Amino acid sequence: MNPALWISKTGLQAQDARLTAIANNLANANTTGFKRDRMVFEDLFYQVDKQPGSKVDDNNLSPSGVQLGNGTRLVGSQKVFTTGPLAATGQNLDVAIVGQGFLQVKMANGETGYTRDGHLQLNANGQLVNANGLPLEPEITVPANASKIMISETGVVSVMEGDSAMPTEIGQVTLANFINPTGLLALGDNLFQETAASGAPTTANPGSEALGKLKQGSLEGSNVQVVEEMVDMIAAQRTYEMNTKVLSAADNMLQHLGQAVR
Repeated sequence: MNPALWISKTGLQAQDARLTAIANNLANANTTGFKRDRMVFEDLFYQVDKQPGSKVDDNNLSPSGVQLGNGTRLVGSQKVFTTGPLAATGQNLDVAIVGQGFLQVKMANGETGYTRDGHLQLNANGQLVNANGLPLEPEITVPANASKIMISETGVVSVMEGDSAMPTEIGQVTLANFINPTGLLALGDNLFQETAASGAPTTANPGSEALGKLKQGSLEGSNVQVVEEMVDMIAAQRTYEMNTKVLSAADNMLQHLGQAVR
């Protein structure tokens, strides 16, 4: 079999994976706190017919040798954790993280999930929860008679109770950070989970230890750049087409060879 057929097959698979990532990015262009994916590829092993530097004769060495590539493969996907645009919502319970860090929530299995989605709400018990009803960690409960909720840049949560003229502090929002956030496991629902690749989280108050500050009444949008994704999509499509043309050309060459043998 012509090796070009196999090599083109790996190219088609690579562009298919690339297009899948682009489709997911575009689908989440309006998802709060979403971080775009990018695919990482590497070339496959080489068939070395002549080693570089091998002897050509008694006095000369081959300057480059003969090395034939065998295609490409997907080696990994990577989340790009650049900050998305901030949009003012005017809602007291909406918070955006301006800088590094993740909000922490307690998942249904008891483990901690991490999110950039600051669309917070109150549940029936007055707890601050995310859009899926998962409570913040550490837990913050708002009194039933609270007339106004204030969240400072450093995460201090205060409320105005009844006729009181002075705010009452009821909790502290803390953020978590990772030495390698791209190693987090994406769970869906705007949640990430710690892995061995991400390292253990370090937690602190917003605005300290290189963590970002909170901005009340705003949400962080997706960091997907639609125009950039469209350009990447066109490039992936054209590369896919070129690989199919190589498949066709290799097949035609085999046909001509078969006809010559007859």
